[in-house]
Amino acid sequence: MTITPIALTQVSAHPDDRFAIGFAPLLLDEVYKLADAPGNGAVVIMSGTVRDRTDGQAVDYLEYQAYEPMAMRVFAAIGWQIRDRWSDTNRIVIYHRVGKLKIGEISVLVAVGCPHRSEAFAACQYAIDTLKHQAPIWKKEWFHGADGQRSSTWVSIGACG
Repeated sequence: MTITPIALTQVSAHPDDRFAIGFAPLLLDEVYKLADAPGNGAVVIMSGTVRDRTDGQAVDYLEYQAYEPMAMRVFAAIGWQIRDRWSDTNRIVIYHRVGKLKIGEISVLVAVGCPHRSEAFAACQYAIDTLKHQAPIWKKEWFHGADGQRSSTWVSIGACG
């Protein structure tokens, strides 16, 4: 199953790279296959998942929103920056979900295929760190307290550790 973008946005991306933002669940196998190439010695995948606690508070679920046209441009820029810094990179995949996500669901997948593992690890870390600080993506954390009261707060993913 292929993730369907919220809207088609023209971005200047390398033809072997794939970037998407959508509502559908993210699939590790799909992203791995997209990042795999005959010249790879390594494919590194970072999977961000919804955890059950934030700062000691129990989390019920998260809601993600994105300014999709700008986020897609950020993803493409990250791809070009990776290719400039690690020129042997074969494939880059960045997929992010929006909408309501339950505990344990995957919110973001970043995969990088390179001839060598050290490049793949470094490029993958660069991609997720840069995405978190530059992409216009926000999450709303929904909590329930010991008193049964529900609360929520919006957080830029750049503010997340």
